Amino acid sequence: MSVQKPSIPKGTRDFLPRQCAERQYIFDTISSVFETFGYARIETPAMENLSTLLGKYGEEGDKLLFRILNSGDAFSGIDYTQFRLGEEGLQYDSKVLSLKTCEKGLRYDLTVPFARFVVQHRNDLVFPFKRFQIQPVWRADRPQKGRYREFYQCDADIVGSDSLLNELELVQIVDTVFRRFGIRVLIKINNRKVLAGLAEACGFPDKITDITVAIDKIDKIGLDAVKQELSERGLTDEAIAVIEPVLSLSGDTASKTAVMRGVLAGSSIGLKGLDEVEELFDLVAAAGISSPVELDLSLARGLNYYTGAIFEVKALDFSIGSICGGGRYDNLTGIFGMPGLSGVGISFGADRIYDVLSGLEKFPPAVLSGPKVLVANLGAEETAYLLPVVRELRDNGISCEIYPDTAKLKKQFDYAAKRNITYMIITGTEEMSRHAVNVKNIVTGEQKEAPMDCVADLISCMY
Repeated sequence: MSVQKPSIPKGTRDFLPRQCAERQYIFDTISSVFETFGYARIETPAMENLSTLLGKYGEEGDKLLFRILNSGDAFSGIDYTQFRLGEEGLQYDSKVLSLKTCEKGLRYDLTVPFARFVVQHRNDLVFPFKRFQIQPVWRADRPQKGRYREFYQCDADIVGSDSLLNELELVQIVDTVFRRFGIRVLIKINNRKVLAGLAEACGFPDKITDITVAIDKIDKIGLDAVKQELSERGLTDEAIAVIEPVLSLSGDTASKTAVMRGVLAGSSIGLKGLDEVEELFDLVAAAGISSPVELDLSLARGLNYYTGAIFEVKALDFSIGSICGGGRYDNLTGIFGMPGLSGVGISFGADRIYDVLSGLEKFPPAVLSGPKVLVANLGAEETAYLLPVVRELRDNGISCEIYPDTAKLKKQFDYAAKRNITYMIITGTEEMSRHAVNVKNIVTGEQKEAPMDCVADLISCMY
C-alpha cells in the first residue's frame, strides 16, 4: 500500500503555533480598535444560500464563488434534456445545471451576509447598528503572493445613518489600526457617484459597471490595458478620451475636484458625489488624521453594491496589494426586503496585514481597549470641536464613539442606555467658549466639567 503525501488545497495554509500567536495579535488589535469605536461583534455561517450571494458581486465575483454540492446524490432526478445545448453529445448549460445541484455556497465576503443578517434580525437590533466581524471568507481565485483562496476579513460596518461622520469614523479606524501596528499607509478615497457621473459625461451611463470593473484593474494591468478593456466593453474612442485624463489626474483634493466639476458639469449625480468628497475631506482635516489621505479618481472597487464613498489602503513600505478597503452601500438591504437603510463599512485583509507585519518585522505587544463613552452630537460645529477630544480618549485606551447624527438629546440618551454606555460628553457653545467639555455619568447622574486636554483623566477618575 502506497503512502499518500500529505497536502492541502492551493491557496490555503497551515499555521504553526508562533504564526497563530502573531495572527491572534492582529485579530486582537483590530478587535480592540473596533470596540474602542463602539462596534459590537457578530458572526454568520461559513455557508450561505446561493440566492443570498449570487448577483451581489458582479459577473466576475459570481465566477469566484465556491459552490457546495447538495448533500446526498445531488444529480439524481435531474432531467438532463432540459439543459442540453446541442443536438449531439453531452453539451449542457453548466450555469443552469449548477443551480440545480448547488443551493449553497461559501461566503465571498462578510458584507452581503451582514446585510442578510440585518434584515433577518431587524427586531433585535438598535439602529444605528454598528457591528464588527472577524471570520474567514473563500474565493475561487488564482493563488499568488498576497492572494489566497481562504483568508480572514476583519469588517466594521454601521447601518441606519446617512451621515458622513460614519465615513470619517472608518478613516479614523484605519488610521488608528495602522498606527498601532506601526505600518505607514496611504488612505485612498473616491466616490461611486463621481464614477457614475463620469459614465454620464462620456456618454455611456448604462456602462457604469463595465467602466468600474475595467478601471479597478489599473494598478494591476496599467492604463493602456484598461483603455483596451474599455474598448472591448463597447466604449468609443471619444468616451475613453473623456475617462483617460481623469484616471491620471494629479494635484491636491481641491485642484482635482475643481477639474472634475468641469468634467461633470452636466451630471447631477456626479456633482453630488463631489459634494460628498469635499465634505468628507473637510471632516478628515478637522479630525487630524495622521496617515496621508488622498483623493484617487481612478479608485473604483469593482463590487456592484457600492453607491457612495469608497476606500482603499496601501502599505507605503511593503510591496503588496491593498490591505484594507470598503465603502458606502445604500441599496444592499433592500435586496432582502428592507429598503431605505444605508450602510457603510471597511474591511481589513488580515492575511495581507500579516505578510506586511512579517516582512517589516513589526509585531509589537497587543493593545487592549477600555470602557465606553458616547459623545453627544449637538451640531456640526460642536462635533468638529470635540474631534480632538475623541482622539485623545481613544489614544488613552478609553472606548468612545460619536453619535453620528444631530438629534434630540433624549434620543441620544436612549441610544446610550440601550447600548449600555455609561458616560456621555455633552458640550454646547457655553462649554466651547471656555475650552471645556461636560462629562456626565448617565447611570448615577453625576456631571463634571473639565478642560479639553483633561477629559481622559477626568473619566479615569470617575470610573
